[in-house]
Amino acid sequence: MKITSFVAISLAFALAMTSTAEAQRRRFGNGGRSFQSNGKFGLGLELGEPFGVNGKLFLSPDTAIDFGVGDLGVYHNYYLDGDGIHLYVDFLWHPLLITETEAFKLPFYVGVGGRVWFFDYGCRGGVCSTASLFGIRVPLGITFDLNSVPLDIFGEFVPTLDFYRNYAPHSVYLDVDFSVGIRYWFS
Repeated sequence: MKITSFVAISLAFALAMTSTAEAQRRRFGNGGRSFQSNGKFGLGLELGEPFGVNGKLFLSPDTAIDFGVGDLGVYHNYYLDGDGIHLYVDFLWHPLLITETEAFKLPFYVGVGGRVWFFDYGCRGGVCSTASLFGIRVPLGITFDLNSVPLDIFGEFVPTLDFYRNYAPHSVYLDVDFSVGIRYWFS
């Protein structure tokens, strides 16, 4: 499963980078201050918890859909002694522009969303147990949005209330994930 996930992530990122699209800036009203994005749709890599491919699609001047596909990373896999696939979707608001310079803008965002994780655990002699979870996510983050190139760098802190299925140690668990990432913006 790890090799399959890595191949899927690598292919998606390679396809995103081969595009010849130029950055297209948008100006949005944001409480008297404008927010400038490098494009409408961005795709890139996310490291931490979760680890994988991340995308973001702006729906309006201050709202976006954020999504990701990958795994929950080394800590969870070490603890569970298994592997899995993690999917999430969040609705984001960008209520505050922290700072703005000629080179970049730094907006704050907050959101609400959900995640599912299908994973193996307790693997012994090639035999694993399978389980899953559904979680309610509340991402809080900042985006370092570059103005001269079609890239942004983000960091987020995500408290999540998880509901496990077929996993004995937990049925409900409060988790906190942290990740950083980079996205290429298409025009």
